[in-house]
Amino acid sequence: MTQTKKVLLLTRHAPYGGSLARAAVDAALAAAAFEQAPSLLFMGDAVLQLVSDQDASAVGTRSHGRVLESLPLYDIDQVFVDQTALLEYGLTSHDLAIDVILLDDPAMRQMLADHDHILSF
Repeated sequence: MTQTKKVLLLTRHAPYGGSLARAAVDAALAAAAFEQAPSLLFMGDAVLQLVSDQDASAVGTRSHGRVLESLPLYDIDQVFVDQTALLEYGLTSHDLAIDVILLDDPAMRQMLADHDHILSF
């Protein structure tokens, strides 16, 4: 029996400035589809991906909210967020489209240390 490696997908990009924001979530979905157990960590500008009731029609794309809401269907039940970044944008967990686990700096450092592979987007 092989042991599953712990994979952390770290995203730092705002939702609609390019494709990297969506790529992190897509990579998490792909990993989960192959029976991996990915962790998602939203840091810096990436916390804006999680804001509820976004209207992405002005930039001609789909809202990130719908994709994020599908995470539990892939058994991705825990999404982690940089608490400091959330506060810098004046947001709370109530402003977000999905339930998250807030991490302070020491907890984020521990999370990075606990994973075998880190993919940064």
